[in-house]
Amino acid sequence: MPSRSLLPTTRFGWFITISFAIFAFVVGVEFLNALFVGFGEEPILFTFQGSLAGIPIGWLSIAMFGTLLMVLSAGMPLSFGTGALTVIFMYTVGDKFLINIIPSRIFPMMTDYQLSAIPLFIFMAAMLERAGLIDEMFTVVYKWMGGLRGGLAAATIFACTILAAMVGIVGAAVVTMGMIALPAMLGRKYDPKLALGSIMAGGTLGILIPPSILAIIYAVVAQTSVGELYIGAVIPGLLLSGLYMAYSLIRCYINPALGPALPKEERLSMKEKLLLLRDMIAPIILIVLVLGLIFTGAATPVEAAGVGSFGAMVVAALHRRLTFKAVGEACFICLKNSALVLWIMFGASIFVAFYVLQGGGKFVADMILGTGLPPYGILMLMMVILIFLGMFLDWVGIVLLAVPIFVPIVVSLPFDGLFGLPGVEPARVAIWFGVVYLVNMQMSFISPPYGPALFYIRGVTPREIPTSAIFSASLPFLFLQAVGLSMCIIFPELTLYLPRLAFGN
Repeated sequence: MPSRSLLPTTRFGWFITISFAIFAFVVGVEFLNALFVGFGEEPILFTFQGSLAGIPIGWLSIAMFGTLLMVLSAGMPLSFGTGALTVIFMYTVGDKFLINIIPSRIFPMMTDYQLSAIPLFIFMAAMLERAGLIDEMFTVVYKWMGGLRGGLAAATIFACTILAAMVGIVGAAVVTMGMIALPAMLGRKYDPKLALGSIMAGGTLGILIPPSILAIIYAVVAQTSVGELYIGAVIPGLLLSGLYMAYSLIRCYINPALGPALPKEERLSMKEKLLLLRDMIAPIILIVLVLGLIFTGAATPVEAAGVGSFGAMVVAALHRRLTFKAVGEACFICLKNSALVLWIMFGASIFVAFYVLQGGGKFVADMILGTGLPPYGILMLMMVILIFLGMFLDWVGIVLLAVPIFVPIVVSLPFDGLFGLPGVEPARVAIWFGVVYLVNMQMSFISPPYGPALFYIRGVTPREIPTSAIFSASLPFLFLQAVGLSMCIIFPELTLYLPRLAFGN
């Protein structure tokens, strides 16, 4: 007899207990049916196998995506939510043999060579962070630009740009810079909204500037070149970084109270500033080496990632911070984040594979094309859908759920240019759309009320600053991202010039 303290003491507790018991009973019966009942035989007690067979694709779409939003809202991780729901729908729409889709989708992904770059780039970023180089980088940039009005905000964005070339993961960049730069700006009497907005916007550059992890996943899903996508993202990334910095400097120039400059007695001479650069030589050489290998075609992204991982340990050794503890922590971070990304990929890929097999891809394509919108109108509709998805889903999940459906539609459309400007060659639409997609994902990261970067920065923001201030801080930078996205669409050469220069026609 269990003790009284182990029994439910509330109605909600009893509801959860009874619901779990019923669910366990149903799963147990279905498990016995799957093991012992043959095709056409009478099930044990009951079965839900094939109970949704013949359901129209429209209702199936509502059921699948509606249930997905429900389980995500309940707190279930995306990787397990998509995987578990797919198994349930496979069993209820088809039969137990339909589950063979799972290994057919996962095994090719497990052996995809390009995905090897993900853990290598994560380890490179973790090793540089464990070695304390990010703190040094911010200090150097801060000392160089602190004498300007708004210089500390601009320095934060500039440091985020460099950090993006080291990290490639938005969450890590926003949290790291929030812990380093936010106290420095608030201590210098910066406007909290400007400080928060510059960190959030700068941190999202990691999703665009190489070596972006998302770019690798997009290239694998869309079957495009990682190298071309990396090169195509350079100009848009620098463009957005420049817009953020210009906004911060101009706004503080107009209203110095928003971001006061360093007092003259705290400013460094040019000689002292040049001496500070010594600490940045090794990491900058590493970044240039890794990206140079990719851009020149001398190495694949995977090979460049291997060079970067080894180079990160060399840089840490040069700074006398290569310890067993640092390497162990970097390995653990690499293992944790790589497993997270890959499990999301596994779950989302089988979810989409089943949906497409049931005719979901054609259903969505017909629905979008049936709107009667021109190609650029359809592109704008996709951008709105992606921003909406970004409020609820993980960035890895979005690329696996949306890109397999959107890319075939986009590559089938002619993009002849807007306002009489040059358009996009059909052979380069996938790369152009990939960069536009990456820029869009930045918008989804800071879009209130559920943008992930808003909650990343909330975790390192003093409690006296309300969440509403974080939301309003994102709006000016969200507008700048919309400007950058529009420029990439109107002027496609911003994304295609460097790939054409590097790889030719």
